[in-house]
Amino acid sequence: MGKITVETCEIEGLKLITPAVFGDARGYFMETYNYNDFREAGIDQIFVQDNQSASRKGVLRGMHFQIHYPQDKLVRVISGEVYDVVVDLREGSPTYGQWHGVYLSAENKKQFFIPRNFAHGFLVLSDYAEFAYKCTDFYHPNDEGGIRFDDPDIGIQWPVPEGTELIMSEKDQKWGGLRAYMQEHGVRQ
Repeated sequence: MGKITVETCEIEGLKLITPAVFGDARGYFMETYNYNDFREAGIDQIFVQDNQSASRKGVLRGMHFQIHYPQDKLVRVISGEVYDVVVDLREGSPTYGQWHGVYLSAENKKQFFIPRNFAHGFLVLSDYAEFAYKCTDFYHPNDEGGIRFDDPDIGIQWPVPEGTELIMSEKDQKWGGLRAYMQEHGVRQ
């Protein structure tokens, strides 16, 4: 091993990965993903799809999840900086409904492993950001669910820079809260 450093988070299953970066006068080189290294670190998933998005400062995407085809995700920022947030939606989990956030940037080069059955979203903090992620299942257009980014029952502390107006899709503004999700899906905690 040695090519990546893996930190665990307060919520079981979440992992923050820092790759080894080899730099010199020309720039740097790093492996962003190596199955053997990740497997050795306890992340033994097969990723089948890569996605990438670009957003400007103040864009908040989330909080999204897949209903019938849940995905593990490995997320990172290629350009800029985001605050990346997840909410535990795993039935029976002792941390159900709790959130965790991490700063991801092109500068820190960290990656965030998110197991299936977490809601996911991020807020762009830099003027511009490119966000890339690997998924363990393919995109199914009619399988997307979501919960409100500002649900008081969850209490996510988004670091919205002063004077920044949030930019969200119409769909993301209409999601219900965690209680509505629990009622709709018969979740008891």
